[in-house]
Amino acid sequence: MSASILLRSTLPRTFASTTGRNVLRSALQVRNNSSSTMQYVPGGPIYKGTVNDPTTFPPPSRTHGSYHWAFERLLSASLVPMTAAAFVASGTAYPVLDGLLGISLVMHSHIGFDSMLVDYLHKRKFPILGPFMTWTLRAATVGVLAGVYEFNTNDIGLTELIAKVWTA
Repeated sequence: MSASILLRSTLPRTFASTTGRNVLRSALQVRNNSSSTMQYVPGGPIYKGTVNDPTTFPPPSRTHGSYHWAFERLLSASLVPMTAAAFVASGTAYPVLDGLLGISLVMHSHIGFDSMLVDYLHKRKFPILGPFMTWTLRAATVGVLAGVYEFNTNDIGLTELIAKVWTA
């Protein structure tokens, strides 16, 4: 116990002395001179173009954002009665309803995943991964749309599948 008190009392005096200051000063100078290409910052290097930089905004438009918002809400709201109608009516009797349900579900999922990518993998913060994942999502959406089309035209259809799984 007395050793820790002794250590605590002598440590500030050591750094308060001129030799202690010189040791700290020389350590900082070595650290600053070791990397001449990048400025040392305690939290990490300084990057140009971070997420804290101001972004350029598109020209103001009264309708641009509202069209997207209205389409997303209309699609989400239309899925409720469309899902109920698809399960009440058989998929083989109403193939148009089956196709609309398949397209609506895929588009609803695409919009949701795209919003997630815009929020969490923004191209300014992730210049390679962000656009790559956006194009991966687009390719996956096209692939799923092709698969839903094939499944609805050449097989039992989406609503028939869900009805069979539900009763199994």
